[in-house]
Amino acid sequence: MYHSQLLSSICIPCAVLLQPKKSWSSSNSKAGTTIGDCTKVPRNVNLEKLRSGYLFPEISRRESEYMQKNPDASLIRLGIGDTTQPIPDIITLAMAEQVRGLSTIQGYRGYGAEQGNMALRKAIAGKIYQDMGIKADEIFVSDGAQCDISRLQMLLGANVTVALQDPSFPAYIDSSVIVGQAGEFDDETGKYGNLIYMNCGPENNFFPDLSTTPRTDVIFFCSPNNPTGHAATRQQLKQLVAFAKANGSIIVYDSAYAAYITDESPRSIFEIPGAKEVAIEISSFSKFAGFTGVRLGWTVVPEELVYSNGFPVIKDFNRIVCTCFNGASNIAQAGGLACLSTDGYQALRNVIDYYMENAKILVDAFSSLGLSVYGGKNAPYIWVHFPGLCSWNVFSEILEKTNIVTVPGRGFGPGGEEYIRVSAFGQRQRILEASRRLKKISID
Repeated sequence: MYHSQLLSSICIPCAVLLQPKKSWSSSNSKAGTTIGDCTKVPRNVNLEKLRSGYLFPEISRRESEYMQKNPDASLIRLGIGDTTQPIPDIITLAMAEQVRGLSTIQGYRGYGAEQGNMALRKAIAGKIYQDMGIKADEIFVSDGAQCDISRLQMLLGANVTVALQDPSFPAYIDSSVIVGQAGEFDDETGKYGNLIYMNCGPENNFFPDLSTTPRTDVIFFCSPNNPTGHAATRQQLKQLVAFAKANGSIIVYDSAYAAYITDESPRSIFEIPGAKEVAIEISSFSKFAGFTGVRLGWTVVPEELVYSNGFPVIKDFNRIVCTCFNGASNIAQAGGLACLSTDGYQALRNVIDYYMENAKILVDAFSSLGLSVYGGKNAPYIWVHFPGLCSWNVFSEILEKTNIVTVPGRGFGPGGEEYIRVSAFGQRQRILEASRRLKKISID
C-alpha cells in the first residue's frame, strides 16, 4: 500500500481535458480590445465538440508551468513516449548518403511515388510480413502512423459507426470527433454518445467482452496497447477477427509497438487467418527505430478487403493518399531501408532491449510500493493502478513529490481513471534515478 500522505484521496475537479472549450468572441476580455473583425465563415462544429487541449500538449503545458515555479527541479520525463537513444550509425549513414546525393546530378531525386519507394515497400513486406501473404503493392509508406489514422478517417467518412478500446490512444477518439463520427460529449460519463467504448482492463485480461459489444462498422484496436502495454494473445485476435467477419466490420489495427513483443503474441493482425478480409494495419518506424522526429510509417490495405458493394478499399485509400500526400521524405525512406537490413535490424534490436530493461527497472520500482503494475513486458509502457484516486491528482502528486513526469490514465479515456502511464523511453541513469526516488516513498 502506498503512503496515504503521498497521494490525496480527494479527487478535485481535475479532468481538464473533459472541460468544454470556452466560447470565443471578437473581443479580448482581459485587455478589453478588439482582436479583429470576424469573417462570415462558421467554425467547424465538429472541432467545437473536442474537449480542451490534446493530451500530450496538455502534459507539456503542465510540465512547463511546474518548471517555472520550480526552476531548480531535476525533472525526469517519463510521460510523453518519445524515444531517447541515438539512431544507430548504419541507419543515419544511409540517410546522410541520401542527403549528399541530392547535391549531385546523379543522386538528385524529386517527387517519388505517393505510395512510397518500391524497394522499401518490398523490404517491409519481406521483413515484417514474411509468410503472411502481404504484397508490396498493399503497403503504403507514410510520414507516420498518427498521420495515417487521420487519412483512414477521411477514407471512412462521417457516417460509419466506431468502436475502440477503453483506454486507448487519444488520436482515435479525437479524429473520430473531427470527422463527425462521435456525436455529443456526455460530461457525466466522459464519453461521446456515438462511440462504443470497449472496456479493456485487468478484470477482463485487457480484451473486450465481444459477446456484449454491439456491431459497428469500424473497430480501432491497438496491440501492444498504448497505454496499458498489453499485447493481445493469438486466441484473443482470433476472436476479434471472427467478430469482425460475423458483423461485416473493418478492424483498424495499430501495431506501432509490435517490435517490443517478447513472447508468442502476434506482431500483426495478418498472422490471423481471414484477417486480410476484415483488417487494415497501421505501423511506424517511430518507436521501433527512433524515428519520432524523422517521421516514417506505413499502412497495409489488403486487396481482399472490400466495401459492402464489393469495391476494393485499397483503391479508395490509394486515391486518398494521392490526393492528400506527396509521399514520405526520400531521406527518411533511405533510413527505413537501412533499418530493415540485417545489420540495421540487429542494431535496432539492441536499442529495443535497452528500453525493455528500463521497463523492468520501473516495474520493479512501482511494484515495491505495493501497487498493481501492468505492461512493461511487451511494450515500453508501464500501467500503474492507484485504486480510488483521480489520475490527474496522482500525476500532480508524483510530479510534486518526486519531480517525475508521468501521464494520467484519464487522458486515454474513462477506462484509464485511477491509473498512470509511465514511459520506459529514457537514458538508463535517469531511469535508475527515477527508481531510487520512487522507492524512497514511505510505505505503510
